[in-house]
Amino acid sequence: MIRKIKLYIVLVAVLLSASSCLDKYPQDAIPQEEAIKTVSDVRQALVGIYAQFKNASLYSGYLTLLPDIQTDLVYAVKGYTNIYGDVWRNEILAINKQVEYVYGGLYTVIGRCNFVLDNIAAVGANTSDDEQLDKLDTYKGHIYFARALAYSELLKCFCKAYESDEEAANELGVVLQSSYVNPGPVKRASLKDSYQFVLDDLARSAEYLATDDDTEVIYNSAYFTIGTVNALYARMYLYMRKWEKAVEYATKVIDSKKYILADATKHSYSVAYNDFAYMWQYDNSTEIIWKVMFEVNSYGGALGTVFLNYDYTSYKPDYVPAKWALDAYANADLRYNAYFATATTGFSHGLTWPLLVKYMGNQDFISQRLLCVSMPKPFRLAEQYLIRAEAYCRMGASYYGKAGIDISTLRMARYSSYGGSTTLTEENWFKTVSEERMKELFMEGFRLNDLKRWHEGFERKEQTSTISPGNTLKLEKDDPRFVWPIPQHELDAPGVDLAPNESNK
Repeated sequence: MIRKIKLYIVLVAVLLSASSCLDKYPQDAIPQEEAIKTVSDVRQALVGIYAQFKNASLYSGYLTLLPDIQTDLVYAVKGYTNIYGDVWRNEILAINKQVEYVYGGLYTVIGRCNFVLDNIAAVGANTSDDEQLDKLDTYKGHIYFARALAYSELLKCFCKAYESDEEAANELGVVLQSSYVNPGPVKRASLKDSYQFVLDDLARSAEYLATDDDTEVIYNSAYFTIGTVNALYARMYLYMRKWEKAVEYATKVIDSKKYILADATKHSYSVAYNDFAYMWQYDNSTEIIWKVMFEVNSYGGALGTVFLNYDYTSYKPDYVPAKWALDAYANADLRYNAYFATATTGFSHGLTWPLLVKYMGNQDFISQRLLCVSMPKPFRLAEQYLIRAEAYCRMGASYYGKAGIDISTLRMARYSSYGGSTTLTEENWFKTVSEERMKELFMEGFRLNDLKRWHEGFERKEQTSTISPGNTLKLEKDDPRFVWPIPQHELDAPGVDLAPNESNK
């Protein structure tokens, strides 16, 4: 597959409008040794890597939406356009274009990172200015993190859950490549080696980005920082079931004091919106660790379109939230009003239902008549509290108290009032923590992988004005469909040795 990065860069740029000056490097006639020769060239290449994350197949589109649409969080409405219908019905074939674009988009990031890393040593050897060398080291930190992040998402979508080092050594991971010029065989590594590759890249990134610890303000960042490194470490260790390490790295993020949970009881920036709602209305918050930065003249996909389809006259959503999810929010939970708003739809059946307005769009974009465009926020402080709470509970009963404090801390920032503490026991901790993850991270792309790693299935209960038979779909735990198929044209490409997933069969 990675031998086809040249083709992917063209396809993604043309089909998904994620163009940048860096597209020319791997695909035109410029010899590699002439493409990146100076620190300035590396900086421009890094700008292109960041631009690739705007791609509508990634965080501002398919990578965020499809894993949640596939599960029990939303229902297709009668009269919908059938967009993502095969995903919602769990009929994902290896020829699914959206899945193909996710796969290709992530490997495009990896290819760009490898292309720069192949040349970066020569740039350093030809640079004598200490300030420029310091900049080059910083750029390395960003590039290694970008590659780690892309691989982490491939593991989340296209691989089974990580159960143990022993089991992972015998499970399929992803195609690992650390060089663009010498990519090596196109063959899937083990799941264990694939996770280790991500951890190794994070270690390199941490080395180069460690100076961020001295920076007073790094929240709401459009760039990778030591905070994003530690946040991804915590996430990966949670997925690897290494609970102590997950706690360690989540604690590094939390205790850094670089980030503060957005308080839904305060109006620090706006009379109209509390601080939590403001984060979604303006994509600005002290709890954002990293966001994909959009400008009015340079943005990616429109996350909220399928939940509203507003034409300035009426709403005709393709998908509406599941009743069970809506009912999970307590009356005092202010996330509800930030995420949902009841409206009568423009369909002939006149469905009146709480619609997802979390991605209604950045108000600055709306003022320019650009609807449903929100800046993705792949890393938020709230997730770190949830990671630590779950990891504590997995460590045993003696840690339930600490987990309860983390859940209480999050709820005190989200509820109009939350008195007392959260008591967790052997009987209730999983329900409490898993529901809190669902409520906090609703439609942020975590649900499918959470169910997979928890070995939980799901069952949709019939809901008014929704599509049958998908509205009664039941998926048992460990169903092969929790892992996306490897794109068929990758399996069929000449010279590759790619093993398929069970969902390919």
